[in-house]
Amino acid sequence: MTDDLAFLDATAQAELVRTDDLSPLELVDAAIVRIEKLNPELGAVIHPLFEQARDAARSPLPDGPFKGVPIVLKDLICHTAGDPFHEGMRFLRDLGWTEERDTYLAAKFRAAGFVFVGKTNTPELGILPTTEPEAYGPTRNPWNTGHSTGGSSGGSAAAVASGMVPVGHATDGGGSIRIPASECGLFGLKPSRGRTSLGPEFGDIMHGLVSEHALTRSVRDSAAILDWIAGEMPGDPVVAPPPVRPFIQEVGAEPGHLKFGVLTECPGGTADTHPDCLAAVDDAIELLESLGHEVVRSAPPGLDDPDFIAQFLTLWAAGIAWNLEYWQRKTGRPIGQEDVETVTWALAEMGRNYSGGQLLSSVEWLQLGGRRIADWYVDGGFDLLLTPTLAEPPPMIGEMASDPDNPLGPIFRAATVTPYTPLVNATGQPAVSLPLYWNEAGLPVGVHLVAPYGREDVLLRVSSQLEEARPWKERIPPVHA
Repeated sequence: MTDDLAFLDATAQAELVRTDDLSPLELVDAAIVRIEKLNPELGAVIHPLFEQARDAARSPLPDGPFKGVPIVLKDLICHTAGDPFHEGMRFLRDLGWTEERDTYLAAKFRAAGFVFVGKTNTPELGILPTTEPEAYGPTRNPWNTGHSTGGSSGGSAAAVASGMVPVGHATDGGGSIRIPASECGLFGLKPSRGRTSLGPEFGDIMHGLVSEHALTRSVRDSAAILDWIAGEMPGDPVVAPPPVRPFIQEVGAEPGHLKFGVLTECPGGTADTHPDCLAAVDDAIELLESLGHEVVRSAPPGLDDPDFIAQFLTLWAAGIAWNLEYWQRKTGRPIGQEDVETVTWALAEMGRNYSGGQLLSSVEWLQLGGRRIADWYVDGGFDLLLTPTLAEPPPMIGEMASDPDNPLGPIFRAATVTPYTPLVNATGQPAVSLPLYWNEAGLPVGVHLVAPYGREDVLLRVSSQLEEARPWKERIPPVHA
């Protein structure tokens, strides 16, 4: 039965529990078998929670929409009571750090009926778009284990893509849901800023760059999970506008005639877009037009401004400096250069050297850019922007390794891979990576749709239409359950 369950989505697995065809314990045990089989090769799950999961599955579970369904949690931001929490850091690993309580998001996952079977690998502090922390080693791509899964939600992506579990928690501060979705052939929705709460500890992270949600195999899972975890919590500084109706009702709904803009030149001029990624966009354009949509070679103005990278990096580096200070306060231990990876320390040093005025100037610059982008949607009558998710197919493991002689080298390499995704974090818009294309090497290459702020409904309607027109659920990677 394990192999039969491996590539059912979470909605289908929950239905088996609802109809008494399987018990939660049977679902959980099957997931554990798959993790034990695949994890030695992929390195996705770093903190198994098997006995806790079995205990939870034997106990009365909340009667939520995903009762009994196994899920993995990325070991970043979303912590759970009594469990290890290391955020990819040797510093926290060596302390044996655990957390005393659930975050709001973890509590909502529990209330939905999910059962936590493990915590997944992530780069240190979620910095890089590849999952290769010194603390736990690389997570490998189930489509080709010599390649990266992306980051920073690469552990969750490998777990879902290989069939260990149907859903993996993910976070996105510069593309960390969409990047691994692209590299592992999954559906990855980054919600609007303020759609999901970062509480109780955080109001926002890095001035609103960070959102949380999940990596899934199906659009319907993503929509149903978002319905359950979205919504204002006490003290949230930003709250996204409420949806007109539940997100799950957008799945299968007629999207109508939509107008798409297209961007295939890397924002900020950081790199050239690989021919495979251009081919993925051309393929998506052909598909969209065949479905009756209008596609125009137009994009928001100013995206070629090289200042974008510098302004975003100011916010990002200041955020890393803050993150080290946060962990010093929380643990009561000093964090020195020897306690973190080379790139982490270099970014933190950069962030410490910015003045408060410089930081707020970068915030202002990015916010004005967001206004220009919003105006493009309104003035041109555009519904969505289509881009490649990434500027190249999944890189090889090791391409963003720390280099003491060039501490920021991994950041500059990362910028050539991920020029399209960070912009959406700066503006707070929702966006998805869709698994519509595989290159000749058999590697997934995602396409990226960006909606106006608060319009996940549009994204889900058209994503559902594309999923039906070009199903991806039958695509299974070579390393699988």
